[in-house]
Amino acid sequence: MTLLVQYTLIFASVLALVALGGCFSEHSGVINIGLEGIMVMGALGGALAMKFIPASTPGIVLFILIVLTSVLVGMVFSLFLGVAAIHFNADQTLVGTALNLMGTAAAVVIVRAINVAENPDNVSSTVVYRQAKQVFLVKIGDFEFNWFMLLVVLAIIASHVVLYKTKFGLRLCACGEHPQAADSVGISVYKMRYAGVLISGALGGLGGLVYITAGVSEWKFENGVAGFGFLALAVMIFGQWRPVNIGLAALLFGFFRALSNVYTGFAPLVALKLPSSLYNMLPLHYFSYSCLLLFHRNQGHQRQKESHTTRDRDKTKRNENRIYSYRKERKKT
Repeated sequence: MTLLVQYTLIFASVLALVALGGCFSEHSGVINIGLEGIMVMGALGGALAMKFIPASTPGIVLFILIVLTSVLVGMVFSLFLGVAAIHFNADQTLVGTALNLMGTAAAVVIVRAINVAENPDNVSSTVVYRQAKQVFLVKIGDFEFNWFMLLVVLAIIASHVVLYKTKFGLRLCACGEHPQAADSVGISVYKMRYAGVLISGALGGLGGLVYITAGVSEWKFENGVAGFGFLALAVMIFGQWRPVNIGLAALLFGFFRALSNVYTGFAPLVALKLPSSLYNMLPLHYFSYSCLLLFHRNQGHQRQKESHTTRDRDKTKRNENRIYSYRKERKKT
């Protein structure tokens, strides 16, 4: 049970961070499909920082340097999306897909180049960071607490406050919903959208770092981040682009993801003889069902609105006919 809770919280932390990043980007009016690639690059920055920063560095300084490296690398990589989609008005979906492909490929090339420079016989894409990752962990009995779990809670609260309680958040949302209206009152739509994309890159890069430090001491970058960027998109949509709802959705998705890893420790689940992939699919079933319900609800609202519009139009027409008949009778008399 302890392992299930631990994995649930760490997977939920990854999904929540990346989904929050996508939330900021979409509120600004830019669809960020490239979260997977941003995660890989953020993970690469963090892994190389853990590898090359001296072990004698104080723990708090090491923690800050690793996090800043992941955040900065994620932000720089997200600028490809920002420049292409905002400045050159390129198709956002195509640019995001290109980022996903480029992120993993670039990470593999960089890591292999570093490994070959250190040892010509080592052509792997693996980075080892066994010692440095301990700075993120605190042992509480059998439970391995990760400081990122606390950081995610703070990020959710901060995101809610920023989006709904500050001028910056209101302007960001205005640029996504009504860019012409925002521009007409003096808000720089370009700047706000760049800000949304950069925040998305920062949180996505940090999510990549959290993912590769979850239970392992080395990472093979050929594996990317196992689709967590796309799963975070589902979490973002399931949470209706709201930070608190995203946190709850991340817990749901994280629970089933963790269950697929540790279900062998529960005798009743083992007796069912279900494949682990089924547990990974369960949150996606909930997601699909929720999308269908939302679609049907919107269709119902639309039909109701059209019905009201038609009824009002008929009522107006009847009133006009009555007025016309009344005036016609007055002329006769």
